[in-house]
Amino acid sequence: MPFKAFTSQLIEVESAALSQSLAIHALVGGQGPPLLLLHGYPQNYFIWHLIADDLATRFTVVAADLRGYGRSSKPQGSPSHIEYSKREMAADQVAIMKKLGFSSFYIVAHDRGARVAHRLALDYPHVVRKMILLDICPTLAMYESTDMKFAAGYWHWFFNIIPTPHAENIISADPLAFWNALARRETHKDVIHTTEALEEYQSAFFKPDTIHATCEDYRAAATIDLEHDRADLANNHKLSVPALRILWGKKGIIPRYDVLAEWRNVCHLDKVEVSGRALDCGHYIAEERSAELLEEIFEFLK
Repeated sequence: MPFKAFTSQLIEVESAALSQSLAIHALVGGQGPPLLLLHGYPQNYFIWHLIADDLATRFTVVAADLRGYGRSSKPQGSPSHIEYSKREMAADQVAIMKKLGFSSFYIVAHDRGARVAHRLALDYPHVVRKMILLDICPTLAMYESTDMKFAAGYWHWFFNIIPTPHAENIISADPLAFWNALARRETHKDVIHTTEALEEYQSAFFKPDTIHATCEDYRAAATIDLEHDRADLANNHKLSVPALRILWGKKGIIPRYDVLAEWRNVCHLDKVEVSGRALDCGHYIAEERSAELLEEIFEFLK
């Protein structure tokens, strides 16, 4: 069993947009400097199951469920989609780390979690020591360069933003078929996830409130998040974390971009050292190339 020495915690946070408290779920374990792990869609904290115990030998690891995912709160979305803006979701993570006693920390984040981490580092630059982002380019750059190839490869970006409740109703009609279509994209393997991992992911994702919340995540990304991103660029507000590393899968969509150039475009290069490389895998780096990722984390965060 993974996460052997971890404790499961529900941590209460205040939402400025909602004027109410929410609960963010996290597994916490290990000793050493704090490391926040953020998962992607449609997974949860369990995506780190192959490396969490090893990470805990050197770090105090916090493997969190994003708002709307796993065991975290799933507020109802609104027409503005502010409830699932990356600004709100980032604030959740800063709040749980503060409650755990950490004023600054490292971040390793994948997919949607990496988009939350990007926003977190923009809004709270003083809390991020170093950051590793897995298999993404900046959201605004990806949307603004959309073409048929991207839309076909990342079809769920456009399906999930179909207005509520239509996307939710279609997914809920056969969530397993939707899952299979999604999980088998962008990989070099027929089997990516272990049986245990699939059970963990699917038991959480197939719930109606999770389906709604995760669609809202994408609706926010296509609306309010882009507004925030454009405002940042207009004001020359860019990343200023000390060091940023980007890792991506050779066999996914991300290699179609000049990945490091895109990230340098959103960084203050006099403050941020940007590095990275492609790995021989698809989208799910933490499960397809777990040993290689572990080495990368240990080396970059040493």
